[in-house]
Amino acid sequence: MSSIFHLAFNVRDLDVARHFYGHVLGCAEGRSTATWVDFDFFGHQISLHLGEPFATADTGRVGDVLVPMPHFGIVLELPAWRALADRLEAAGTDFVLPPQVRFEHAPGEQWTLFFRDPFGNPIEAKGFRSLATVYDT
Repeated sequence: MSSIFHLAFNVRDLDVARHFYGHVLGCAEGRSTATWVDFDFFGHQISLHLGEPFATADTGRVGDVLVPMPHFGIVLELPAWRALADRLEAAGTDFVLPPQVRFEHAPGEQWTLFFRDPFGNPIEAKGFRSLATVYDT
């Protein structure tokens, strides 16, 4: 990887965020203060700041389901995606879109899931057999 993506967004409670991002998602915690905490989000930096989460609306269409926009997420190789899906299911996550495969046996075949963090921030995780196929058409 030649660069690391950074995203900063609001959460209402840093202790709840530490549990969810650290324990449920398995992200390593980085620097922090009394008002923010950084996490290694699958090799990228997210900074969670105390405040009101951004507004979202279910306007993005994924198949027959409307998903929250805007959202952020991660693209993983399939074994890592399955491990994440298993962790989320074990934690009793209420999925917006449960783990499933899309475009099966077609270019761009991918596994996907959508969920919200405890503050309503929407997150998508995609899984590919090979990251080299992410942009296949």
